[in-house]
Amino acid sequence: MAIPLLFFSCTNNQKDDAKDRGDALYTNNQSPLRENPYIELPLGSVKARGWLKQMLMGQKEGSTGHLDELYPKVMGESNGWLGGNGDQWERGPYWIHGLITLAYTLNDHELIEKTQPWIEWILDSQKPSGYFGPDTDFEENLPGVQRTNAADWWPRMVVLKILKQYYSATQDERVIDLMTNYFKYQLETLPEKPLDNWTFWARYRGGDNLMIVYWLYNRTGDHFLLELADLIHKQTFNYTHKFLETDMIKDHERIHCVNLAQGIKEPAIYYQHSNDDKHIKAVKTAFADIKKFSGQPQGMYGGDEALRNNNPINGVELCSVVELMYSLETILEITGDVQFADHLERVAYNALPAQITDDFMERQYFQQANQVKVTREHRNFSLNHGGTDVCFGLFTGYPCCTSNMHQGWPIFTQNAWYATADGGLAALYYAPTEVTAKVGDGTEITVEEETNYPFEDNVRFEINIPEGKQVSFPLKLRIPEWSQSASLMVNGDEYSTPEANQVISINRQWTDKDVVELKLPAQVELNRWHERAVSVDRGPLNFVLKIDSKWEKVNNTKDPDRYGEYYYKVTPQSPWNYGLIDVAEDKIQEQYELIRRQNDGSFPWNPENAPLEIKTKARRIQNWKLYNGSAGPLPYSNQYGAKTSDEVEAITLIPYGCSNLRISEFPLVGNYHVMR
Repeated sequence: MAIPLLFFSCTNNQKDDAKDRGDALYTNNQSPLRENPYIELPLGSVKARGWLKQMLMGQKEGSTGHLDELYPKVMGESNGWLGGNGDQWERGPYWIHGLITLAYTLNDHELIEKTQPWIEWILDSQKPSGYFGPDTDFEENLPGVQRTNAADWWPRMVVLKILKQYYSATQDERVIDLMTNYFKYQLETLPEKPLDNWTFWARYRGGDNLMIVYWLYNRTGDHFLLELADLIHKQTFNYTHKFLETDMIKDHERIHCVNLAQGIKEPAIYYQHSNDDKHIKAVKTAFADIKKFSGQPQGMYGGDEALRNNNPINGVELCSVVELMYSLETILEITGDVQFADHLERVAYNALPAQITDDFMERQYFQQANQVKVTREHRNFSLNHGGTDVCFGLFTGYPCCTSNMHQGWPIFTQNAWYATADGGLAALYYAPTEVTAKVGDGTEITVEEETNYPFEDNVRFEINIPEGKQVSFPLKLRIPEWSQSASLMVNGDEYSTPEANQVISINRQWTDKDVVELKLPAQVELNRWHERAVSVDRGPLNFVLKIDSKWEKVNNTKDPDRYGEYYYKVTPQSPWNYGLIDVAEDKIQEQYELIRRQNDGSFPWNPENAPLEIKTKARRIQNWKLYNGSAGPLPYSNQYGAKTSDEVEAITLIPYGCSNLRISEFPLVGNYHVMR
């Protein structure tokens, strides 16, 4: 049977409050929390189309839909979150968080049924005290199985997010009861057993806990939840202080890369209650410092376990990618600030597809911005896991990413549309989707978003209103910071030419089959990075050197129990040590020729099918060689005495997300031959 789209219920007091705020269609923050400009829609409201649906179907057919079969020692019936005596920490909840979001986004009954035993066991596990989940510590962990610290606060934070998604899709009131009782337990227990009582992870990731406390408050109005929220905020690592008043990021203070990706949203979450601008200032300061001191062109930062500097051979953990996306989506809903949507697209359209194979069966634990060789060997990372960190495999590196990667595309799809506080809809980042939601006077409409973005510049929206009705509501669209000549048409007529870096609102009475067309022209830009190297960027896409590659499957006879029975290595079959020819700024568009390849519906995120290419000129830098399995130290741009080749060569660049091997940060060299 079809699963209906259900909408949040409110108490009478909440309904009155919502009506006063103009957000009666969907639940916004309840007083005294600050009203948010955007509101997450119920899970299942947004459906994927085009290439995005291909990604989700790849997950269904790949490891997301079959991880219990592929990883039975952790995801099988022995898992502690199914009542067994096996793994009872984060990995099972990580997988179910992504799986349940995928299942209800696709309205896939087979996947929904796969999640249900986990949901039922969790809901049935609650004790009279309010505690829920595994409750027995075993004497020791088994190889690859985490069985201690059963009462740790951290994995329950992931489970709370699962229950939020389940309630969003089903309205099962047992979720409200469990959360209410559990949060009473937390309020009573946290003073004696704070967030870092069992492990330090919860202290850094308390923002996830805080987020769900506010979510529940907006549905029940229970004031003890605000007291609990303040307690959780006080026990959470003080990101606001660290971002504003210390040089934590500049000095690369030893913070775990995933803790940073998750924790960066905590000040924004607490801002909903504090209404203190310093909390948003802290988040913006953090992102600016990350870009300056640790940033990479794909939107991520050097963090191969520990936070690192901005050297492009430093690793980027896959968990950091999906968690930073989740943080950006959360911050965007709270602030509506364009910079967070721009950044989200940067990560989603570059880092995420590059780190997972097309069939969603293998992934890298660490990716590199300059990645010229994917082999088993120790690299210059802060921590190495048997040398397998950059190899493609289901268990290479460390298996947290095997479990956590599944949330990336489904939650990105879910948040491609938001309801607005004034009864409208907002598309704050672009992808082929459709949304069904209530607007204006409560009429349920569907908007079809037709686009091949980010590979093309045009986005078309068709409004579908039932029974020939007309309905008034605002449609809000983001104009990215990089689009300096955007244009907007409604039903074929020019509507406006909006300036960049804003969200525009089209307020009108809409009729069935009305069409809005948004054009976001982009130009090639060169941006500076480590050692004054440059990245080649166009719109949300980073373009990288296309390197011919050879894939080989390697049977792992050394330590299969730890890193999997096999992995893939990828080796270069063409040169990679190029410097781009330096040209004057007014010649950049001539130097970088964009070529659009015909789209036949093939999966776009690989070197063979890349829908866009850029042709340009380069010279080889002869003394830029391998170092510990990676591209060696980056030559300084326009280096005096650089050993460059005689020949100027034509090279091809492709989108970062389509690459396996790549150079993303290029030295610049002059259009001349340097004497050796």
